[in-house]
Amino acid sequence: MAEKKKTSINKIKPKTNNSGSKEGSKVRKEKIKVIFGLILMVFTIYLLFSFGSFLFNADADQSKLHISWLNLIKNPNIKVENITGKTGAYLADVFINRWFGFASFLFLYLLTLYSLKLFNRRIPSLLTKTIRMLILIIWLSVALGFAFEINYAKSSIYPGGTIGYYIAIWLDSMIGKVGTFFVLLLFILIYLVIAVENFISLFKRHILPKNNPEGSLLKHPKPEEENEDDDDEDEKRTEKIKKPGKDDIIFETGKKEEPHTATSPTSIIDDEDDDFEEEEYIPQNKIVEQKSNDKLIKTIAPEQDSDDPEMVVEMDEVSGEEYENQPMEDYDPTLDLSKYEYPSIDLLEDYSHLKSEVSDEELIENKNKIVETLRNFKIEIVKIKATIGPTVTLYEIIPAQGIRISKIKNLEDDIALSLSALGIRIIAPIPGRGTIGIEVPNRQPQVVSMRSIIASRKFQETTAELPIAMGRTISNETFVFDLTKMPHILVAGATGQGKSVGLNAIITSLLYKKHPSQVKFVFIDPKKVELNLYASLEKHFLAKLPNLDEPIITDVEHVKATLNSIGIEMDNRYDLLKAAHARNVKEYNKKFIQRKLNPEKGHRYLPYIVVVVDEFADLIMTAGKEIEFPIARIAQLARAIGIHMVIATQRPSTNIITGVIKANFPSRIAFKVASMIDSRTILDHPGANQLIGKGDMLFASGSEIVRLQCALVDTPEVEHICEYISTQQSYATAYLLPEYIGEDGEMAGLVDLNQKDEFFDDAARLVVLNQQGSTSMIQRKFSIGYNRAGRIMDQLEVAGIVGPSEGSKARKVLYQDEYSLEQLLNSL
Repeated sequence: MAEKKKTSINKIKPKTNNSGSKEGSKVRKEKIKVIFGLILMVFTIYLLFSFGSFLFNADADQSKLHISWLNLIKNPNIKVENITGKTGAYLADVFINRWFGFASFLFLYLLTLYSLKLFNRRIPSLLTKTIRMLILIIWLSVALGFAFEINYAKSSIYPGGTIGYYIAIWLDSMIGKVGTFFVLLLFILIYLVIAVENFISLFKRHILPKNNPEGSLLKHPKPEEENEDDDDEDEKRTEKIKKPGKDDIIFETGKKEEPHTATSPTSIIDDEDDDFEEEEYIPQNKIVEQKSNDKLIKTIAPEQDSDDPEMVVEMDEVSGEEYENQPMEDYDPTLDLSKYEYPSIDLLEDYSHLKSEVSDEELIENKNKIVETLRNFKIEIVKIKATIGPTVTLYEIIPAQGIRISKIKNLEDDIALSLSALGIRIIAPIPGRGTIGIEVPNRQPQVVSMRSIIASRKFQETTAELPIAMGRTISNETFVFDLTKMPHILVAGATGQGKSVGLNAIITSLLYKKHPSQVKFVFIDPKKVELNLYASLEKHFLAKLPNLDEPIITDVEHVKATLNSIGIEMDNRYDLLKAAHARNVKEYNKKFIQRKLNPEKGHRYLPYIVVVVDEFADLIMTAGKEIEFPIARIAQLARAIGIHMVIATQRPSTNIITGVIKANFPSRIAFKVASMIDSRTILDHPGANQLIGKGDMLFASGSEIVRLQCALVDTPEVEHICEYISTQQSYATAYLLPEYIGEDGEMAGLVDLNQKDEFFDDAARLVVLNQQGSTSMIQRKFSIGYNRAGRIMDQLEVAGIVGPSEGSKARKVLYQDEYSLEQLLNSL
């Protein structure tokens, strides 16, 4: 017996060891699952915070998230407002904007389910839940994309995401908006029928299982006649508690047994629930909403018949008082091109691989040579300090007491000789510093890329109306200024010194920062090749005369007409500002956006207009006063109404840049010029003749002069930017300036009644019927653009149906009855 017992024990031992090893393996697997569950849960919480923060910080972060994730995290200059950092902001942008919009929050529910599954929680039919949730995510994304299609780019958050938006657009193009609505409605109803077992009970009074099994909702069957009477009572009760609204919701109540009891309503049960639990039904008063005296009223209707009158409660302001008289939503000027996407920073070249630094040996050598040269002329230095810039290095010196500043300024050529430099510039003294500056060119100048300037924090976070990023200062700071504060700029420089690149930098800055509805350009280029790169932006950013075919103005006669047309636009805008009691275009547009100005009285949103004139010298030599006079008039008056000019010339001589022009262009940009006389002409100071070229420039605003290295924007970069913008949705035409009729009466008017607009006759009948001639009325009634409505109004004026323009007032209608109007239309 003992042996048998021992043998049996021995046989059991291996089995015990094997089970122990299996238990250890099982424990390890469980630990791994718990670890992965913790990781997934933390990641889900991280996504939740990133999504939530994205909803509040999308406007600030959106412009920084167009680059790849690796480039985003590698660039230390890019900062985001999202509380979860760059990675969280990028993930939120991917999920919400690029993928499924607000439906992406349902992913968090899925991730939570999988986390619980890893924690060994029982999650029945996880695969079925996953498939159904993914289908619901796609449907919700498309539904939100369809619902918010009009306001798609009003903010930086896309409610339906890019995927939902484009699917909604595709459905809209295939079956229209009505068809898309019903397809979405049908889809969700089919989904509910499949996913929710008792969903169809909403469409029937009761679901009666065969043979009335135990647990049926109908616990007290009644004779047929009695049930019919109950049905009538239920229908009456249903009508009483019906909520008004877009989709009427009907609350159905069961058959009453006694005056104060009711049967349980049909509950919605998931098909994965094993047991059916009947919910207790508690009778409650139903709240009915109805409109009375322009106020939202709550009517509390008792469920049972009662002698008590209905109680009426007025809703407070928080609940929605003034149902019809609620303030209108702010006007959005970007709505016509709501899907416009700003150019990506990837379109610009990265010149970081060409970066060069000034060595310590070079600094020490230049310092010693400066000190030695000054000592040779018996000038002692107390202190010297160097500030390294991209192109030049500024050496600030403090001379000993008793040394005249003029003595140091006269040694400019001697210092340049000792340093073997291309040319130095002495600033004596530096304003506000108490030192004398000697600017020495670096042996290997650094290339300042437009990409680095656009990506800089200073440019990205600027609040300027028209921000211009020109380049970097001597202290390597990004130089950004507001064109509206200048308000006009005069650019000069010899051929090949960077003048055209400077113009490209000004234009590119605005293209990267402004929407097409906010700024328009007028490009005047007698050379015909410099600004022609921007011709493809005609229907996005350009403004021109109605009768001109070419978007870039090159002919001198067209230049004269355009400048005079801008003068008319300026006068018209001042009339609008006067009627709106606004001092400048910013105040006026703010009032218009807040809908404080009536479009029926001629008011409209006023975009900024930037007039860029290249080769100004050629225009002056060709047309003289005919060009100078309108430019001077615009420069004197146009600041307040949002028209700004940038004039460039390679000949800054006194017969080109006259006193009238200089007086109205307080801000000047000077690239390298040939002589000191040219420098004094453009800047009123010497120094531009001592620049080293290749984008080295001086920016003068008032009495302050700043030396900059202009950002490099090469021709291929401009082409990429223009191609990116031109392929997007655009306006029907360019922004049309007012027609200008010259002294010969043949210029920009050119209103030919043989080429009447198709709405001409209907517009004529409209203004005669209403006895009011208004461009905005024509625009609103026929759903056309403002410029086209303006041309129709001009045709009506030429035909003698309405009188001439009287500023912001409506035009006078010259015909009083429709009969005489029809006779005129037949004769035309």
